[in-house]
Amino acid sequence: MTKNRNREILGRVLRANPAYELVLYDRLEPGVREALADLQKDAGFYGVLRPREAAGLGVKSVDRETALLFLTLGEPGPLPSYVHRVAGGEAGRVVAQLVADSILEVDGGDAFVSGPAAFDLFRGEGASDRDRGRLAALSVEALRYAQALDVSDPLRLSMRLYGYNRRPLTPAWKRLLPSGEAVERHLGVAPGGAHRKLLDRSWSRVGPSNGWISWRSRAAEAVKEVGGAGVTYKLYVSPAPEALADGFGRVLEALALARAPQFKIGADAVGLLRPDKIVAYFPTFERLALAADAIATHLNGTPAQGVPFTSEIGGDGLLSWGVDPPAEERSAFGDGRESWRFWLTHRLARALFVGKAAGKAAGESVEPWRFALERLRLEGVDTDSWTPGALLWRES
Repeated sequence: MTKNRNREILGRVLRANPAYELVLYDRLEPGVREALADLQKDAGFYGVLRPREAAGLGVKSVDRETALLFLTLGEPGPLPSYVHRVAGGEAGRVVAQLVADSILEVDGGDAFVSGPAAFDLFRGEGASDRDRGRLAALSVEALRYAQALDVSDPLRLSMRLYGYNRRPLTPAWKRLLPSGEAVERHLGVAPGGAHRKLLDRSWSRVGPSNGWISWRSRAAEAVKEVGGAGVTYKLYVSPAPEALADGFGRVLEALALARAPQFKIGADAVGLLRPDKIVAYFPTFERLALAADAIATHLNGTPAQGVPFTSEIGGDGLLSWGVDPPAEERSAFGDGRESWRFWLTHRLARALFVGKAAGKAAGESVEPWRFALERLRLEGVDTDSWTPGALLWRES
């Protein structure tokens, strides 16, 4: 259904959004050029689209191809034939992205529309609430929660989305896990602990890592398998915090059987209360799936906490997966390489802001969380199952 709607956009008259002006990088004010200096490393970078007036639009950086199309459609008309030749079967999705981002507008009959006002022209069919898995439903909960927050900064909103479904740090958890040493004893991996021999036999400890305890496989070939320039497959293991101590040894056994190259676990009470408390890394999805099967067998019946914005793979939310972007995929907030869930929540937060701003300005009927889902779907993510599409990062 999404593809059919995208083809419908291709048959409409389009125009560049007159609320924007296109400014070449060299002609920006010195302070703005300095702030955008990192974008100059991208050979395709052209400049920015800047709102002509305070119209609820944000500044957008654009590449040469987008700039050329914006200039070409300064006068309304059909999509130029060169775009069809260059984009091929992806032309509809590319144009839908530009319309959703209000860079282009589409003739809606009575007026030219873009953003949430053009929602019906690019929305997918979507699964019903009944058809969604537990984690997909949890992700929608997170978006509805974020939509209701009075937060004015997209990065803060992204962090609230990212942290959704954390358990609270209660006095009982503080007493049980007051230090890193207490966490290791709780998990049975401290010196003399029940699982220490298994751990030492298969993995070696990696240095301090910003709130995580990390281990890397002792197998020489595994050391080079993850962490390079390409995508990295991540398996999330999310038992309820109260079930973690009993199940962690069985997780270690399953990861050893699956020859996991690397894994990590939260280093303190806060880390063990987050939903994505255990993360294992794999070079291929096939290896990840084998590990998931082994863990599902070992943890059968273990209550799950569940990680929002990940693709469910078993155990009613106990196991799920994602794919870290390749190193060259720039963070949406310009802060370097990012994780799968941050890649998602950054984009969702920005789309929520767009949806909320449009609603305030024009009384749009589309709820911002629905607009955010569809905008992300146009990036190549199946937002019914939170599965990354095969062509999401084609350069990898």
